[in-house]
Amino acid sequence: MHKTRTLAALGVLAAASMLLAACSGGSTPEGGAGDDDALTVAVVTPYLGNASTKEVIDLFTEDAEARGWQVSVEDTAGDMNKLNSAFQNAAAQQPDAIVLGMGDPTQVSLGLKSAADAGVPVFAIDAAEADGIAANVTSDNTDLGEQSAQALIDAMGGTGSIVMLTHDPHPGVKARAAGARPVFEEAGITILESKHVEVPGPVDDARKSVQDIMSAQGDRVTGIWGGWDEPALGATQALDAAKITGVPVVGIDGQDFALAEIAKGGPFTATVKQDWAGIAQKTVELIAENAAGNAPEQSQYELPGTLVTQDTVAEQD
Repeated sequence: MHKTRTLAALGVLAAASMLLAACSGGSTPEGGAGDDDALTVAVVTPYLGNASTKEVIDLFTEDAEARGWQVSVEDTAGDMNKLNSAFQNAAAQQPDAIVLGMGDPTQVSLGLKSAADAGVPVFAIDAAEADGIAANVTSDNTDLGEQSAQALIDAMGGTGSIVMLTHDPHPGVKARAAGARPVFEEAGITILESKHVEVPGPVDDARKSVQDIMSAQGDRVTGIWGGWDEPALGATQALDAAKITGVPVVGIDGQDFALAEIAKGGPFTATVKQDWAGIAQKTVELIAENAAGNAPEQSQYELPGTLVTQDTVAEQD
């Protein structure tokens, strides 16, 4: 935080002092920050093992460190009790901000309270609006769900029955599923099952689940919707291993492995790419503005996603 100082001296010495202050007062090349602006930020997440979580946290860290900030990252590998402890430990260190890297804020109420008691603002990346969170920066998850659902319907030729691979503890994935379901229902698509995918290990868990589902009722399944790219990859692996064709799979995130699968022309038909760079940058900007005394104007900021199919994958890779 800069403090405004009024200089009352006169003459040449005063002018020289003012010039020296202007030259050394923290100006840096565009996008950077001086020593007075160096902030400390603690990032806590339950999902660092997830590809998209790691990507956006890496991008956030890169942007923040380019400003001279100090960033620490702690992962609890899906353990919400440890996430509360991580919040409490971070708050005790009195950083300038704490960032929740995905996760359900309602499961870390103790952690959010500890941050509030310590006077440390909390920002979230791809989580949800909640008391104790200054702002959540995410994609328009309802739209991601709608776009991916329509892509699956198109790939199935407008009719059929599907399986949804979900993970309700993640607010974003839950919102995508909520956006997708009405699109399927309005098109007359039957949702045979909504299967919870475990995290960590979503690829393996989804592969095993799809193997079981296809063994039990594979003659009815004509499409698989993945709430993010990793379960969609697991579903693709299960279909490939069983040599099942004609069952398209869609995901969400736009990870490199998803783009590679789509380019092959196999079961993985489409994904919706999230703007992780934009989400990371917006979070950094909000923290910087808040530290300067300008609180976020909104409690949630949503960025659009882009549908990627075999026809467009080369443009996104």
